[in-house]
Amino acid sequence: MAGRVRPITLVGTPVLHRACRPVEEFDAALAELAEDMFASMYAAEGVGLAGNQVGVDLRIFVYDCPDDGGERRKGVVVNPVLELPPLDERRLDDDEEGCLSVPGPHARVARPDRATVRGLDVAGKPVTVEGTGLLARCLQHETDHLEGRVYIDRLSARARKKVLREYEELRAGTEADILPE
Repeated sequence: MAGRVRPITLVGTPVLHRACRPVEEFDAALAELAEDMFASMYAAEGVGLAGNQVGVDLRIFVYDCPDDGGERRKGVVVNPVLELPPLDERRLDDDEEGCLSVPGPHARVARPDRATVRGLDVAGKPVTVEGTGLLARCLQHETDHLEGRVYIDRLSARARKKVLREYEELRAGTEADILPE
């Protein structure tokens, strides 16, 4: 992929905290956006990236991560609709989660261990992605972004404050490293 790396939008930026608009045009600009999103995700060493994480208010995400069996899965989903198992069939995976828009800290987030996303590809053709393990978590995490939610929004108030405090300390430390004494 030849995409260009775009800066990752950080927590607190308004575009991250509101629902994104549906994609209506499936054109060269959308394909270019997807390529840029892959390049940005790889540069940041992530496994998924939503449109608003590069400042674009559109319902699109990219992913490249393994499922529960270790099979690497990669793709683009436009205008995704998330489907989770029925409550009586749902098993929660309580694992660590992080986010490129909240770089540094991680926290435990319980999510269903299986998820399906239905949407379109960049050409407007229907796609269905069924995920287990990390891929299921990724599909849910990226769909959350498109709804204006960051993973820390799923944490208790105490856990959220802890993550944000750690994030701010890391940012302050990074800024201190580049400031002259």
